[in-house]
Order: sequence, then C-alpha cells, then structure tokens
Amino acid sequence: MNHATRCTAAAVLCAALLAPFAASAQDEAESPFSWNVTAVSDYVFRGVSQTDEDPTLQAGFTYTSPVGLYAGVWGSGVDFGPGDPSTEIDYLIGYGVDVTDGVNFDVLLNRYTYPGASELNYNELITTTTFAEQYKLTVAYTDDLSGSDTKSWYYAVGGEWGLPNDFTLSANVGRTSLETDFGKDYTDFNVGVSRQFGLFNLGLGYHGTDGAGRDNNGKLADNRVVFTVAVGK
Repeated sequence: MNHATRCTAAAVLCAALLAPFAASAQDEAESPFSWNVTAVSDYVFRGVSQTDEDPTLQAGFTYTSPVGLYAGVWGSGVDFGPGDPSTEIDYLIGYGVDVTDGVNFDVLLNRYTYPGASELNYNELITTTTFAEQYKLTVAYTDDLSGSDTKSWYYAVGGEWGLPNDFTLSANVGRTSLETDFGKDYTDFNVGVSRQFGLFNLGLGYHGTDGAGRDNNGKLADNRVVFTVAVGK
C-alpha cells in the first residue's frame, strides 16, 4: 500500500472520528469526552515501525465515566507490505482508579483490528501503575499476538519530567517476551521532548531497539527520530 493511499485512509478515519465531537468543542472543560488527531513522521510501536518508516495520521476518541470506567477507539495508517492492511483500528475499554493520593492503577483491554486483514486481529490486556503522577510501570499480556496464537508479555518503565519553558522530557524502556518459535525477546527504548501550545502538542523523540529487536524486524527496528504534531482536548 503506497503512502498516499495510507494517508487517505487515515484522513477518512480522522474525519469520521471528529464528526461526533466537532459540535461539542464549546462544551464545559470537564467533559467526559476526549479526542486527539496526530500526524507522525513514523508510527513506532514498541520500537518497531508500523508504516514502513513513512509518515501517517492517527486519531482517537474516548469517553470516561465519573466512576473511572472508559471506552474508546483509536486509529492509524499502517504499512506491512503490499496489499492490506492499510489501517489499524483499536477498540478499548478500561478502568482507572486512584489507589492512594500518589498511586493510580489502570487496567485496559485493547482490541487491535486490521480491516482487510482480520487474521492479524488480537486482544491485549494492559495494566499501568502510575506513581507520583510521573513514573509508570506497564505490564501487558496477549495469548494471540498478531493472530498467531503466540503468547507474549510486555514490561516497561517510564516517566515524565517538567523542563524550563514548559517543555516536558519523557523516557521509556520496555521488554517484549516472545515464544521461541515467533522471535527473540527484545528491548525497546525511547526518549523525547515535547511542548504544549494550547490544544497543540509538538514532540520530538528518539526510538530504538537492541540487537535482538533488529534481528526480528530488520531495518524497521533501527534507531530513529520521530516528529509528532498533535491536537486534542
């Protein structure tokens, strides 16, 4: 799937997602609805390019209830080679709760879907524990990675820190554990700087994997710089 077709598909997705909340832009600040539209120079997931190192568009929409339950949808262009899929659409449902004043626990069930290539669809259970509002521990599990009946665990630690002039520094290190016949266990990392400008956020990040990640995915797991422009509320 070429870049123009992929971006067109993502743009259609963005328009579809934006339509329901365009009229609510003037709603009260505490609205339970949130949305985002993002342009990225490369869609990198756990250290691996999902767009053959090309740019794409992404969009998401989430409803959060007063008791912490939430549900949403998120989409992005993808490119895994000739033919479908050209789009990833994720459906998510989760629950977040403040365990103490300084600890939040979130559990999320994410359904990854790929229109035109449903054999790749799979579910993943993701838990995130946030400490002091800036440090995060993530543990995720699936028993059907990319529709392959492969069990996989993902562990990650990360954080965000404020910098002068309203910049934010973020960093994350993750470890993917795979069944032997699917690939090698590998480590991914990223570090980035971002800044908010009203509804807009600009970000610049550096992503990479270790040698095992590159053995599994070739050049798609090479170290790379990713530029992000997001708008959301």
